Amino acid sequence: MSNNDILKKLRVALKLRNDEIQHILSLVDYKISISELGALFRSEDHPKYVKCGDQILRNFLNGLILYYRGPQDERQS
Repeated sequence: MSNNDILKKLRVALKLRNDEIQHILSLVDYKISISELGALFRSEDHPKYVKCGDQILRNFLNGLILYYRGPQDERQS
């Protein structure tokens, strides 16, 4: 399973729109345009298909944590 497939399945399972995914990525200071994001969700045989790299998926998963849980408070020992 490719990173593109994982991203697509998460988008469907969590019912996320492209603008929400863009916001999630911005939570971890990763900027991506809507058109760049759309290229990740195209089929592999499409001429404008872009392979999803590990960095994009990693940032999306980290942003997803912040999106649902919120930022962690720094705890003093």
